[in-house]
Amino acid sequence: MGKLESENAEAIGSFLSDTSAKVFVAGHRGLVGSAIHRKLLALGFTDLVVRTHAELDLTRQADVEAFFAAERPRYVIVAAAKVGGIHANSTYPADFIAVNLQIQTNIIDAALRCAGGAVRKLLFLGSSCIYPKLAPQPIPESALLSGPLEPTNEWYAVAKIAGIKMCQAYRIQHGLDAISAMPTNLYGPHDNFHPENSHVLPALIRRFHKAKVSCANEVVVWGTGSPLREFLHVDDLADAVVFLMDRYSGLEHVNVGSGKEVTIKELAEMVKEVVGFEGELVWDNTKPDGTPRKLMDSSMLAGMGWEAKIPLREGLADTYKWYVENVVDH
Repeated sequence: MGKLESENAEAIGSFLSDTSAKVFVAGHRGLVGSAIHRKLLALGFTDLVVRTHAELDLTRQADVEAFFAAERPRYVIVAAAKVGGIHANSTYPADFIAVNLQIQTNIIDAALRCAGGAVRKLLFLGSSCIYPKLAPQPIPESALLSGPLEPTNEWYAVAKIAGIKMCQAYRIQHGLDAISAMPTNLYGPHDNFHPENSHVLPALIRRFHKAKVSCANEVVVWGTGSPLREFLHVDDLADAVVFLMDRYSGLEHVNVGSGKEVTIKELAEMVKEVVGFEGELVWDNTKPDGTPRKLMDSSMLAGMGWEAKIPLREGLADTYKWYVENVVDH
């Protein structure tokens, strides 16, 4: 067994037994980072290090290096990213590629250079948009770089692909235990419910809630409702992140999905029921459906012994409750 393999074998299984270690959660206020932060607190981790954007600008290399030199975290979870929908990606392509490249490059490099090899392990989070537009379904990890990307979010996707490759390169050349996880469509508390750039599930929650409180007769949804999509509650992702930090040390990135598909029609009906909207759901068949199916192949992770636990109906109810309590104007 070589030096890298030996160190990695020692690293596996050490995370959950190391609850007094310093853990840096980058992006702790976002959908993903906040869920990971909650999960680690619930598991008894006592030294979580977080910074707001005002306290630490992750795009500034010198500031990130100074932070790592001062804090010397043992574990690093990279959930910080500039994210947005199709409109934002199309309008600000330079921001989406540059900011994300800067954030992940600064963190991964500083983790390597932290004095005395303080960082024992790093996990980088990507997105299912890294895969080609016409990837096979379900999408295996091997589909990466096998075809052209979806043009509407290629700037973000290219940055995330670079993050995966940087983790692999730093593992190969420097022995940094850097791993990558690629989640499917996420939802849950702290999601983006913005009327213009939210994703399908929070957009549906917002629209049905507005229709309910305004006593509207109907809600119109684009398309036929036939496309199949996969959704994962962000608390399940947080559980998977902890699982991978504790159990996985390898070169290949790992897909994280629920393995359960739902049609957009079934999803809309479920959201309607959860919200309590009693009007009619109308489908505008003149509008496009988008990709017919998008499902991650998460068999690699399942083979390690992990599976999602939160049913979609239960997760939707949890998300709607959070939306009403934290986003809606009372």
